[in-house]
Amino acid sequence: MTEIGLVSCTKTKREHAAPPAKLYSPSALFSKARQYCELYHDDWYILSAKHQLLKPDRLSIEPYDETLTGARVARKREWSQAVYEELKEAGLLESNVTLVFHAGKAYYEELLPLLEDHDVTIEISTEGLLIGERLSWYNQRL
Repeated sequence: MTEIGLVSCTKTKREHAAPPAKLYSPSALFSKARQYCELYHDDWYILSAKHQLLKPDRLSIEPYDETLTGARVARKREWSQAVYEELKEAGLLESNVTLVFHAGKAYYEELLPLLEDHDVTIEISTEGLLIGERLSWYNQRL
């Protein structure tokens, strides 16, 4: 079974262009989720409000000010459809894959229904936890 971590982007970013894995590094929550993914998962991606599904080591991107938190349902559905297509194209919706979300509800609530017809396994380890509780969850496991 292949485990893929999906980490949401964060409001806190570097002030200059950087590869995605480094762009969000100023965020303590992102840094902990990244460490967890690198330690426990086979691979990981970033769920970006602006760029959808990002490989952490892809070419640099500019900082941006966009989030799905508080976004309208139509925007979340449009974003989720794009992420779904990218997951499918990357071969990540197969029966031997577990997608582990390290993200707030805004980044998976509209995506999960699109995944129901696939044999992929879904885990949301920090579901329902507030940011401080999520940081504590990662700290206990790192």
